[in-house]
Amino acid sequence: MPWEYVPEPGVLRMRLHLQAPPEAVFRFLSTDEGRASFWAETAQEADSVIHWEFPSGEIADLNVYDKSAPSKFSCEYLGDTVVEFELESDGREGTDLTVTQRGVPDESLAPAAAGWSSVLMNLKSVVDNGIDLRNHSSDRASDRGFVDN
Repeated sequence: MPWEYVPEPGVLRMRLHLQAPPEAVFRFLSTDEGRASFWAETAQEADSVIHWEFPSGEIADLNVYDKSAPSKFSCEYLGDTVVEFELESDGREGTDLTVTQRGVPDESLAPAAAGWSSVLMNLKSVVDNGIDLRNHSSDRASDRGFVDN
């Protein structure tokens, strides 16, 4: 069945194919070690709240809403938004991942898309090849124009 993209106000939606099964990809999204391997410098969860620390120095404590292994992970995210990851088997031992961020102001859709492209390509690099593409430098964070943060 073909995937159809229907734009919605305040909603950013992207897809990514990964070579690992949904159970493995879910662990990257739902565990402290997994999130730190591709997304943030640290992302430690306690009592359904993730304490995020990003390369830019930004720190946030944000709620986890859904951890339905291995098909769905959602949480509160930066800018008072909600991000949801839906994981589906590709039928060949891989995963088709759909990421939806809701509550994004129209003027922030393009920067959010650029940010997610960076995060998702790093997720693919880590899951498929075991390589973290980030520079891990606060001097070279996204707020300074770097895409490898």
